[in-house]
Amino acid sequence: MSDSHSPSPFSLQNAANAEMIKNGFHLGFAPEVEAQVATLREGGLPDETDLRGLLWSSIDNDTSRDLDQIEWAERTADGIRVLVGIADVASRVERGTPIDLHAADQTLTVYTAVHNFPMIPLELSTDLTSLNEGQERLAHVLEFTVTPDGRRVKSGISLARVENKAQLAYSRVGPWLEGTAEADEKVAASAALQEQLKLQDEAARALHAARLAAGALEFNRSEADPIVIDGTVHGLRTSTHNRAMDLIEELMIAANETMATTLRAAGRSCIRRVVQVPARWERIVEVVRREGTELPPVPDSKALSEFLCAKREADPDHYPDLALSIIKLMGPGQYVLAKGVVAPGDAEQGHFGLAAQDYAHSTAPNRRFPDLVNQRIVKAWLEGAEPPYSDEELTAIAGHCLEREGAARKVERAMIKRVAAVALTPSIGKTFRGVVTGASPKGTYVRVFDPPVEGRITQGDAGLDVGDTVSVKLVHTDPAHAFIDFARA
Repeated sequence: MSDSHSPSPFSLQNAANAEMIKNGFHLGFAPEVEAQVATLREGGLPDETDLRGLLWSSIDNDTSRDLDQIEWAERTADGIRVLVGIADVASRVERGTPIDLHAADQTLTVYTAVHNFPMIPLELSTDLTSLNEGQERLAHVLEFTVTPDGRRVKSGISLARVENKAQLAYSRVGPWLEGTAEADEKVAASAALQEQLKLQDEAARALHAARLAAGALEFNRSEADPIVIDGTVHGLRTSTHNRAMDLIEELMIAANETMATTLRAAGRSCIRRVVQVPARWERIVEVVRREGTELPPVPDSKALSEFLCAKREADPDHYPDLALSIIKLMGPGQYVLAKGVVAPGDAEQGHFGLAAQDYAHSTAPNRRFPDLVNQRIVKAWLEGAEPPYSDEELTAIAGHCLEREGAARKVERAMIKRVAAVALTPSIGKTFRGVVTGASPKGTYVRVFDPPVEGRITQGDAGLDVGDTVSVKLVHTDPAHAFIDFARA
């Protein structure tokens, strides 16, 4: 007979649920939300401009089911005209409805290695408002033309009916664009699709070159990609950027800039995403000085970008160490109110890391609440209606989204550490190289490079600061408490 008082066996799924509750998130959806979903299934699509005939495609992770964007491009006399279709969630989820209230509280989809906790019901995010292949959907179309020198001109926003013709994956499109693998079945079967992807890639590379020239920072950091099947950890692999990821990243940055500049020109307030000037610039200067380069005493993204590009080219093996140090010292992004009417003396709100002065999250409304809010603002503007939110409401939403984003990072970090602790347990006693990512009275933390996971230095951490590169020995793991402990080697 089993002992009813014995502790339950450790479960990654139970741990994920507990982390969500501990950090103020709700599990599942209220009955009113489920009832609203049933109602939405009965409704049709509004009558908008029909762009279903274009050869739209999407590129995402192999397992992604919440498809927020699709792309299409054509060459014109001015450059490459790009259309980015963003899933229209605003038309399905009206403000003040049960789904909206849940989304406004959660503010984002939380991704863990064992389970994803969606911001809106899966019936919407993976179906009714997902740009699935072969399905007619409504989209916000962000349009811009990329000139040969990478400038973004002739931009605008409209609503349209669209259809994703080809759902593609980074893992297969990236190597094909890089010339290291054959095209997958979908791409190989369509010369027109191949031309589309190469045209989008050309536009993305022009945008990228222009951003670097303007001082954008490029890190290309590696991430731990847990292999978890049916709740069982089978290991960790390292996920790195490829050319398809770069393509989508550049087009999304341009789309987010288009959103911000269009709303600014229209005099409409919105929520922007900004990265302020790094608070620890002096420490960045110190880290870079060790590499033989002197940065200006005042924050200068262009000077830092030029250093990073040169370092990546000269020493690609050690570049990830340096990039991670700079990332940690840069600090996280923030959501802020961008007023529709800017008064003299109002502070500029830019994105230091992207070298972008106008940047608003808008490309993931299925999984980020600020994107849904901005979509509603655009929709009201296109319809000639009054703004759906006051500046005071947008300020409050931005603050709540920022707080919830921090809570989600805690959940995701704890779960990655739990999975990593399981995967690393057989490696206790092994020595790793890493970089210090946190140093405070609460503890000193290190991120090792292979596999790229983070743990605490419990022995020998005296004198270490963020950015220091160290050798550490794995001395203890505790998956139940998300502990990965190292000693300085």
